[in-house]
Amino acid sequence: MSDKNIKQKNPTFIIMKRELKSYFSGPIGYIVTGLFLIISGFIFFSTFFLQNRAELRSFFSLLPILLSFFVPALTMRVFAEEKRVGSIETLMTLPVTETNVVAGKFLAVFIETLVMIAPTLFYVVAAEIFGEPDYGPIVGGYIGAIFLCACFVAIGLFASSATKNQIIAFFVGFVICIVLTLIDSFLVLLPASIVSTLSFLSANVHFSSIAKGIIDTRDLLYFISLGALFFVFTVKIQQQAKK
Repeated sequence: MSDKNIKQKNPTFIIMKRELKSYFSGPIGYIVTGLFLIISGFIFFSTFFLQNRAELRSFFSLLPILLSFFVPALTMRVFAEEKRVGSIETLMTLPVTETNVVAGKFLAVFIETLVMIAPTLFYVVAAEIFGEPDYGPIVGGYIGAIFLCACFVAIGLFASSATKNQIIAFFVGFVICIVLTLIDSFLVLLPASIVSTLSFLSANVHFSSIAKGIIDTRDLLYFISLGALFFVFTVKIQQQAKK
């Protein structure tokens, strides 16, 4: 990646292409995607065959938990590995800003998550062939999945930027994502007066609302705001590391 190429083209998209090339040329992305499809396929087809229901309700109900695990698995190497080998310092000597770097890596991993989820559209085809699915929740579920992926990618990048160790990056990203996903499960233990306030913090509550086919701007703003917050955190970490 030369200075001339950086100046001639948008640095964000150059970094995005670089990350995507690395993703598709290595085994990690394929392994993560394969495991995701195996587990999600088991969830869908267990409902399909064992319960004799041609629907995606079970798949979407467990999708936030699956993404809490698999998205950090995709993001854990993005900054941590570059910090470990020292290539991030070389990257930052080029005419790029910290925002360019974070945005490029964010777009790359976001595309990777969409590639990971795309084969699950086969479940929709199967449901259509063998049943009469309600397309409102299906469309809502995939819209919610897109926003959820973007949010979790931002969280995962933040975790990866904070350490040189990929395992630590994965664990931190996973913990943040799973807490946000499952926090609503523990609200029943709290007084009703604060449940409504704390439930707004739950990614699962907002995703479930969208997955019902109800597109509420408050749910979309939740994912956009949370993702933007962790994006800014990641940029700040990169700026501090440069000093």
